[in-house]
Amino acid sequence: MKLRNRISILLFALFMAFGLTACQDSSKEKQPGSHTAETEVQTASNSSQKNISVNNIPDYSGKMYVELNGSRPEFQSRELKTKSYESYSKLDSLGRCGTAQANIGKDIMPTKKRGAIGMVKPTGWHTVKYSNVDGKYLYNRCHLIGYQLTGENANEKNLITGTRAMNVDGMLPFEDMVADYVKETGNHVLYRVTPVYEEEDLVAKGVQMEAMSVEDRGKDIEFNVFVYNVQPGVSIDYKTGKSKKAQNTETQTAASKKKRHAESGQSHHNESVYICGNSRSKVYHCPGQRDYEKMKTSKYLVKFKSEKEAQAAGYRRAKR
Repeated sequence: MKLRNRISILLFALFMAFGLTACQDSSKEKQPGSHTAETEVQTASNSSQKNISVNNIPDYSGKMYVELNGSRPEFQSRELKTKSYESYSKLDSLGRCGTAQANIGKDIMPTKKRGAIGMVKPTGWHTVKYSNVDGKYLYNRCHLIGYQLTGENANEKNLITGTRAMNVDGMLPFEDMVADYVKETGNHVLYRVTPVYEEEDLVAKGVQMEAMSVEDRGKDIEFNVFVYNVQPGVSIDYKTGKSKKAQNTETQTAASKKKRHAESGQSHHNESVYICGNSRSKVYHCPGQRDYEKMKTSKYLVKFKSEKEAQAAGYRRAKR
């Protein structure tokens, strides 16, 4: 009887020891996965970025973007690494996107066409059309980090409610510049986009876009701009996302601006971002590059809609 008791006790002890070991191993396996996910979400908010307020942004005056900090991004040297990654902030209590940051490299760029994103409804979203808007629809689901850079499809942490003008005329030229550079050189570009809201508005007043080429410490790509979330001819309630056709006073203001630009030999269309080519040197300059603003007033100026158009015309990209 005593022998049976001893055997039973021994078997029970072995069972308990094995069971505890198995539980500990299981918990250890889960920890790395959850820790990694946390890091990916929080990296953007833990970056070197300084808070930007709408109070520090000049009022929209017809140009889709304005340079910030002399067009110098606010990255720290420790962030300039040659390993590609992407990081997105958690949605806030109102469901709004925060900062998105990535180190763009060829290895994380998409290899297939973009998929559907219509199932995502970012804060302030309304499906509304205006006859004076290109494509008719006022709002686009704007990627903070463009699909062509990281291949993110329906990521709710990367999509905000943005006007057609902000998406196509404001953000896209900067995205194209970064994408073309990475594809051509195989280098990396540290890239950060921050939606800027006023108080509890559901629609951002615009986005801050920062970028710096890593391997050459910003010699080829360097910009820090604020792109306005506006649409000419449309008045937007940023608190709710509702909109209406601009009132007479706003329309008259836009008309007078258009007239002044026409008188100075500039068309209203040219208020959007464009590529500046030098017909003499056959070199083109992109927004954020050293001589971009200077080239705008040059007698040798040739305007292009994209880098591809400039290259097709036989122009090469400026080094700085």
